[in-house]
Amino acid sequence: MTISQEHAARFAQTFSALADNVEQAVLGKRHVIELVLISVLSEGHVLLEDVPGTGKTSLARALGQSVHGTNTRIQFTPDLLPGDITGITVYDQKTGAFDFHAGPVFANIVLADEINRASPKTQSALLEVMEEGKVTIDGISRPVGVPFLVIATQNPVEQAGTYRLPEAQLDRFLLKTSLGYPDHASTLRILDGAAVATADLEPVIAPQTLIDLADLAREVYIDALVLDYIARVVDATRSAEQVRLGVSIRGALALTRATRTRAASQGRTYATPDDVKALAVPVLSHRLILHPEAEFDGVTAEAIIGQVLLDVPPPSQREAV
Repeated sequence: MTISQEHAARFAQTFSALADNVEQAVLGKRHVIELVLISVLSEGHVLLEDVPGTGKTSLARALGQSVHGTNTRIQFTPDLLPGDITGITVYDQKTGAFDFHAGPVFANIVLADEINRASPKTQSALLEVMEEGKVTIDGISRPVGVPFLVIATQNPVEQAGTYRLPEAQLDRFLLKTSLGYPDHASTLRILDGAAVATADLEPVIAPQTLIDLADLAREVYIDALVLDYIARVVDATRSAEQVRLGVSIRGALALTRATRTRAASQGRTYATPDDVKALAVPVLSHRLILHPEAEFDGVTAEAIIGQVLLDVPPPSQREAV
């Protein structure tokens, strides 16, 4: 079933209202805000990688405040244990039974701050919940609820005492992006106090609305030619000379979901190759593993995806819906 034009217009209106609300706290970063919202409405997780002080935490908290649900923040440190994230069972002497104490991962929006500072054992505690939306402790699986979104941040510059995220976990983030420094005009507005504190933001949508919008996004029509284009782009990453491991089928599915959501966010009932091009770098680049020689030569995954988009021709026409 294809989304109607009326539903697509409502989707775009809600999407814009949510982005406007977040932008009150994070000035001058509309494009990044929209990328994060596309990931949220595609039921995916976000990795924000940037230097300190650019607003990564503010963006995550602003999104949490904009949704009238539960949101938590986990400050990752080297001594953080898996149970500190997922929760633990504690023996109650009064009842003679074990009681489960839920961890901060049981929330609609979870901010994993400086995720690469925790040990690999602690990082892996997020794998199951990011993929399946549940936590298994002592043989019992407990759902964390819906919607569920992890927004993780990491600092690419200060690597002392950090642990690089394993490829299996990187692949579970729908997209990876960075904020960067604001432009001059936005900097002046920030210095003048124009940015609203994240704690003062008013919620604009309920968690159920996020679920409804995600359902609508799945109904966006995507032509067979566009699907073929996505497949050819993914295949090209696997055969690139500098790449040791290309994009997985999970990455191709993630790009397809995000493509549908971007189309709906612009009020369209169908996806286009331009949607694919706009999302290919943030959705696919962190899934590539380059040869060490290429990394030494300064080749980046973003540059490879950009070259793939130049080499793979998009479809020249769209079939009728």
